[in-house]
Amino acid sequence: MTSTITRDGRSVAHGSTPPSLPLVPPPKLRRRPALVAGAVAAICLGALLAAWAWTSTTNTQEVLVARSTIERGSLITEDDLARVRISADPALSPVAASAFDDLVGKRAALDIAEGGLITAGATTTEAVPRDGASIIGVALSAAQSPGMALQAGDRVRLVVTPPPGGEQSSGPPAFNNAEVVEVNYDSESGVLVVDVLVPHADATVLAARAATGNVALILDSRER
Repeated sequence: MTSTITRDGRSVAHGSTPPSLPLVPPPKLRRRPALVAGAVAAICLGALLAAWAWTSTTNTQEVLVARSTIERGSLITEDDLARVRISADPALSPVAASAFDDLVGKRAALDIAEGGLITAGATTTEAVPRDGASIIGVALSAAQSPGMALQAGDRVRLVVTPPPGGEQSSGPPAFNNAEVVEVNYDSESGVLVVDVLVPHADATVLAARAATGNVALILDSRER
């Protein structure tokens, strides 16, 4: 009987079954819970971001805003409007950008601040001054006008005052009710020029009074 020397130095006789090598167990994989949790969190965050992006793009709409401040009664031009895409609350009734051409040529029904949304009630086709009304300008000094800043739409009274050195009449002074349309201040002269809307029948009398400079302006309640 012959024998053969195996690799491990043992002698194995021919005709016999060589002994089997011991099996090496597979390496054990180490579980890392922190990595698993991080992967799950990343997947969830990605899903949330995708949902937010989809919602933000599908709920936006292109609307019109004021490129610059538009004063009440002003004629709206193309340069006054800009198109923006925002997520607007439908309760605000914003005007869609597709109505751009329809708004050009209309008038502002109220003061619209720069960047403000153009809403359904912000414009009007009514001319200023309206039929049966007139606009006159009244130049006032600091002593003839209130200290509060006047705004378009304010209701005021223009009161006739006695001339310098003149005597006050015994009865109540004459006055006219009016509505402020626009206010301009001349910093060089310190004069405040107030354009007021009055009934057509009162325009000539009030203009004559304003020309004398013997008038004072009273601001009435702003509550409507």
